[in-house]
Formats: sequence, structure tokens, C-alpha cells
Amino acid sequence: MNFTSKQRASLRSIAHTTEPACIIGKGGVTEAVKESVDKYLDKNELIKISVLKTCELKAKEIAPDLAVSLKATVVECIGGKIVLYRYSDKENVKHIEF
Repeated sequence: MNFTSKQRASLRSIAHTTEPACIIGKGGVTEAVKESVDKYLDKNELIKISVLKTCELKAKEIAPDLAVSLKATVVECIGGKIVLYRYSDKENVKHIEF
């Protein structure tokens, strides 16, 4: 999904005020991490992920692969933080409006 600069800015501002919902550490991106992020995206559409310095890969290396495997879009990747977005088809989910 391609965002306009205003849409991306809107998602970034929402993510800025939230705490990371997932932390990737020394073990890297495991199936458990992917499963956790997938469930969170189904419920919230937007997730902020923190990549610790002990992780072998940098956030910029992890973000594209994680987004592809979860069918999500990378909103931003700065330092050790990744923000992903995926529209949720689930009922009773408050959708992010642009």
C-alpha cells in the first residue's frame, strides 16, 4: 500500500504517542514474534516495534522482510524503532481514518 505524505505523517503521529507493542532482542525475528505482531495488527492496524541493540540485525534490515511476511506496510523505520500498518478486516476494530 502506498501512502501520501499526509497519510504517512498521520500514521507517524499516532505511532509517536504509543509505546512499542513488541520488542525484538537477541533471538531476532522468530515465528513467535511474527505471530504476536500479526495478532496485534489484526486488532489495532498500527504497531510500533522496538529492536534492541543486542539483536544481530538492524531495524532497517528487519522491517522490509517483516512487512512482506505479514502483508503489512512499513510506515517508518528510525533508529531501533519500526512502525508497521496493515488494514484489518476484522469486525469491531476501530479503523484508522486518513
